[in-house]
Amino acid sequence: MHHALNQGRWLGQVVAGKTAQWVARLTGLALSFGLALLAAGLVSPLQAADKDLEPNFPRTMSWSAYNLGTTGYNQAVAIGKALKDNYDVNLRVLPGKNDVSRLLPLQRGRVQFSANGVATYFAQEGVFQFAGKTWGPMPLRIVMASHGESNQALGVAADLGVKTYADLRGKRVPYVRGAPALNVTTEAFLACGGLTWDDVERVDFPGYSAMWTGVVNGQVDAAYATTVSGPTRKLEASPRGIFWPPAPHDDDGCWQRMATVVPFMQKHVATRGAAISVENPHEGATYPYPLLITLADQDEQLVFDLARAIDVHYEDYKNADPGSIGWAMDRQNFQWVVPFHDGAVHYFRSIGVWNDEAQAHNQRLIERQNVLAQAWRAHRAEDPDDFSAAWMVRRTEALTSAGFDPIWR
Repeated sequence: MHHALNQGRWLGQVVAGKTAQWVARLTGLALSFGLALLAAGLVSPLQAADKDLEPNFPRTMSWSAYNLGTTGYNQAVAIGKALKDNYDVNLRVLPGKNDVSRLLPLQRGRVQFSANGVATYFAQEGVFQFAGKTWGPMPLRIVMASHGESNQALGVAADLGVKTYADLRGKRVPYVRGAPALNVTTEAFLACGGLTWDDVERVDFPGYSAMWTGVVNGQVDAAYATTVSGPTRKLEASPRGIFWPPAPHDDDGCWQRMATVVPFMQKHVATRGAAISVENPHEGATYPYPLLITLADQDEQLVFDLARAIDVHYEDYKNADPGSIGWAMDRQNFQWVVPFHDGAVHYFRSIGVWNDEAQAHNQRLIERQNVLAQAWRAHRAEDPDDFSAAWMVRRTEALTSAGFDPIWR
């Protein structure tokens, strides 16, 4: 009996020992396999990490945005409240009156992110204000963007009786200094009506809010905005009132002319905005706004965590501003004209919304940025007297040679 017990104990120890060896061996193999995948670039450190780990946000985060009262600023503040409530993050939102004043803090490292507009695309391309020596093409990346129920359009003072963009001929139209995003989109909507800047009276303003105050005060007759932007409500409530001319979706001429000015407009029927509702929709154009952007070298884990927080806590801020519903994950457009940051891509992939087609598109956009960066380095080294004009020529040649459409020449 004693011998049998000892033999049983010995057999148990052997089995236990063998089991432990196999477990250790399997664990080692799994670890080796995971490390091999990481080394091969097939799995990123973020994908290998536990997605349920609490984000390690900095105590203070800084973003730039449009002026106080605009939908871009309001949405940034609303997301900031969600970050404060859930992660004790203090979000500092730095308002900027034009494209340069929003992107300069990002370029200089004063903010980590910017709730920006379509100037993101112009800065990526190194055109307009960004063709000068202090700028050049920026390696910008999207974290997430808002695709709401609003449109982008020219809001016109209703007391003029304007019904179409063609009716703006001879009217006073604002031009904002240092804001190519506002000016080129204004030009695109004028083009919808077959007009150019030569067909209207151009009036210069220092910023977005000043431009809209000018419409309310009778200094100009129309101004560009997203239809849910705060200043548009002031015009709606004023004696002048507001009207948004349509960009009819069946008007091929309108859309072809717009496309020659900007490549990023999409057809959309808006149901939200000043004097716009489900009962009174607006047939026109849009693009994502605001775009939460950063530089390509921003910390990957921070971007991953921020994209996750914006997604997970959507219910916390979606009703804070009429445009806030646009941050929903099922509204994201993964194939726009500016690439997404690797950290955001890893989050999207982890929840199963990123596919091979989106990846191929994103990589192509990054390749375009690389072509621009290489051309810019060569141009800075040459430093011609007619710097900006010569850059546009070099830019066109570089993009064309690489098989890309330069858009602006």
